[in-house]
Amino acid sequence: MSGKGYQTLLECRRRGFLLRAHGFTVDQIAIVLSLDHPVSPLRLYRYAAGLTATQTVTAFNTLDSSGAASLRESRLYDYELWPEAGRRPPVWALRLLARIYGTAPGQLLSGEALAGYSGRDRDALRAAPGREVLTGSADQDLPVFS
Repeated sequence: MSGKGYQTLLECRRRGFLLRAHGFTVDQIAIVLSLDHPVSPLRLYRYAAGLTATQTVTAFNTLDSSGAASLRESRLYDYELWPEAGRRPPVWALRLLARIYGTAPGQLLSGEALAGYSGRDRDALRAAPGREVLTGSADQDLPVFS
């Protein structure tokens, strides 16, 4: 991985590491990062966790108990671009990504995007997370539980 996106991720990892050292939660880190990075909440949380798309996809596919619905990097990027472009993420995928990032699934969407889901789906997205937080570092190939 190279380019501006990777440099942004490295910057966010450094800031996230420093903020975690001061007791910030992943939700608070995502808010701080949003001040400098006008991207979707789903991408902000990946940045807040310090994970590359590859690490996120690996964790997702490892945690997916059904094993039937694997995630690819291209699909993750599609989800991160929605609703301006890309593809709307299904509720089950958001719930699994929330476990990886250590937040509630509804936090991964803007208020406008959340309103596009049915009432039942909005209730499922507001559920509490499993709080399994994965964090990445520049010298890691795969995420580890922290």
